[in-house]
Amino acid sequence: MNVWYVSYGSNINLERFMCYINGTKPEGSNKKEKGCRDKTPPKAIKSVVLPHQLYFSKERSKWGEGGVAFINYIEDFRSSTLGRMYLITDQQFCDVVAQENNTKEMVIDLQKVINHKYSIINDGWYGRILFLGYKDEAPMFTFTSNQLYKNITFNKPHSSYLKTITKGLLEIGLGLDEMIDYFLKQPGIREYFTKEKLVKYIT
Repeated sequence: MNVWYVSYGSNINLERFMCYINGTKPEGSNKKEKGCRDKTPPKAIKSVVLPHQLYFSKERSKWGEGGVAFINYIEDFRSSTLGRMYLITDQQFCDVVAQENNTKEMVIDLQKVINHKYSIINDGWYGRILFLGYKDEAPMFTFTSNQLYKNITFNKPHSSYLKTITKGLLEIGLGLDEMIDYFLKQPGIREYFTKEKLVKYIT
């Protein structure tokens, strides 16, 4: 079965996402990814807007000191998170989820996710799978934290991580000013940066 994997963090950068497919090391990261069992590239790529609040949290990741991207798992139609979705196989999606959660190969009952709108697969950083609807008859899925939004401690992302997202936003057509305005609305960035400081941080 083909599914849309909907990304909103560093994976909106195609080159970075393909590291999860091919098993290579992303620029700016200190970890080589395991890769998917099936190395076939996405059959289609589309931009998407999600009615979920984007935020940055956690203290340290493979990108260094700083937070990484999550979305509030509760819909909020006042929020508009920019994303990019990739049409891949259900097996590839499961392999990407496993890599994001630093676990071995996993099998996810995606029909159960569709039926219940979500599924909690583990207590990892990205342990909640969300069903986001259909596009061109294929189901759309993403993953995020199980934590309640009100309990989140926000933290600014490492520059290499945010630069990777920046490249992805450029790929989907945002200009620098639009990107800065977008970032400065997000918890984990707005508390730490002025416009001038953020421009220096990502360029």
